[in-house]
Amino acid sequence: MTGDPGRRAQGPPAGGADLDEAARRGVALYNAGKFWEAHEALEIVWRRSADPERSLWQGLILAAAAMLHRERGNRHGLEAQGRAAVERLRAGAPPGFPVETARFVQALARCVDEGGAVPRMAFTPAPGQAAPRTDDA
Repeated sequence: MTGDPGRRAQGPPAGGADLDEAARRGVALYNAGKFWEAHEALEIVWRRSADPERSLWQGLILAAAAMLHRERGNRHGLEAQGRAAVERLRAGAPPGFPVETARFVQALARCVDEGGAVPRMAFTPAPGQAAPRTDDA
């Protein structure tokens, strides 16, 4: 990825292992402060996800967008995208969702509402479940 906000992801990967890699990559990019690139990588997974995970992936994408707004000094964008992310992530993740959301959403809310630190994402797939559930499953 070039980091160009005008460039869109090239479409979803073919299978579960590729989705797992896109999710891992998205989390790593987010934690490296590459919020636009993280957004793009996580969007690949979101496009192929089924509910209830789909809403969680969208929440993580919104969190990345919120942190990009924060980085650019756009308080309105931070609040709008951040609060939308919190709403999607508050429902909690089902067993096996590969990104920890309970602590993340609390830290995200502090970041948005109180100016707290940028929260870190943790990729934590359940044992025996390497990839997110998709419509193809």
